[in-house]
Amino acid sequence: MATNVVPVRFNRKDALSLWHDVTLQSVRDTGPDLSARQIVILTTIYLKTGPHTVRSLARKLDVTKAVITRAIDTLEGQQYVRRCADPRDKRSVIIERTPKGSHYLSQFADHIRDNLKSNTQIA
Repeated sequence: MATNVVPVRFNRKDALSLWHDVTLQSVRDTGPDLSARQIVILTTIYLKTGPHTVRSLARKLDVTKAVITRAIDTLEGQQYVRRCADPRDKRSVIIERTPKGSHYLSQFADHIRDNLKSNTQIA
């Protein structure tokens, strides 16, 4: 992480404009159009220390296990995550990262960074 970044204060319009521009770029990309829930679940899997299960994700995000299961079904269909047996508990399933999911989030992060650079004085 860069140490020379100056914190930026956004008013509501600027914040919404940034979110709009980033979301618009992701919609225009050739990849799938993920919902906000799917993106939150995907970023949680990639940013938070695991192992991640449906139960642990539901608890962390304060949503039902059904919400997590539906999102994981979609994310797994896109090959952004995979389900694997938990070697410590065969009844449990761990949700793991994939290279394709990492690539998707890297591009999404680049969209955010590029929009911040173009809308602020951050270098």
